[in-house]
Amino acid sequence: MRKTIIAGNWKMYKTIPEAIELSNGLKRELFKLDKDAIEIVLCPAYTALSEVAEVVLESNIQLGAQDMYWQDEGAFTGEVSPKMLNDIGCAFVIIGHSERRLYFNETNETVNKKVKAALSAGIKPIMCVGETLAQRENNETFKVIDDHILNGLKDINATEALNIVIAYEPVWAIGTGKTATPLQAQEVHQYIRNLLVKVFDRDTADAMRIQYGGSVKPDNIIELMNQPDVDGALVGGASLKIDSFSDLVKKANQVRKK
Repeated sequence: MRKTIIAGNWKMYKTIPEAIELSNGLKRELFKLDKDAIEIVLCPAYTALSEVAEVVLESNIQLGAQDMYWQDEGAFTGEVSPKMLNDIGCAFVIIGHSERRLYFNETNETVNKKVKAALSAGIKPIMCVGETLAQRENNETFKVIDDHILNGLKDINATEALNIVIAYEPVWAIGTGKTATPLQAQEVHQYIRNLLVKVFDRDTADAMRIQYGGSVKPDNIIELMNQPDVDGALVGGASLKIDSFSDLVKKANQVRKK
């Protein structure tokens, strides 16, 4: 069975003291969960990575970054390299989030470069894919998924793919309070898994994890996790509070133990 993975994307929130308080609270609330059954990932802003790393060290919580550049070093002002993320202790990195695509000109080509660089550095990429509201209304959801998956995973082999997490995030559901219904989420997750069969093979596709992202909350995580191809969640707003994120993670863990 695929291991559940719940990742909290803190986006551009939390000062260093706030990040320490939040990560300490989550560590306290979630310490009883078996890390062999569920992976919990916190993705704070760059400024708080080192401090959060210290808090979660030797716990059942892993550290992730929200983005990275594809070079190890160089004259790239403002960027952070996989080498730097390794140094801090990041096990995961979010790549190709819709906000990066929308506001910072992220493309499938740059996503592909970042995914390859992360894998080379031993960091697991959480590669985001998903359609806008206009694209969904124009029945272009699967066309967009094809584009993001096929180009984002270009020239990546099946062995490497086992270390990649795919996050399906319908852009129209991010930060809007709208959530894809469990059946809508399952439909796209199943489509992604079948597409991964074509890109790699059935065994690889069955082993790869696909998260759902888009206004995930404690009150809808159980329905989402009960879908056969939903292996976890990439959580935004609900990851910014101790109570909501810990409740969400515990509920997700209960579903996968059934």
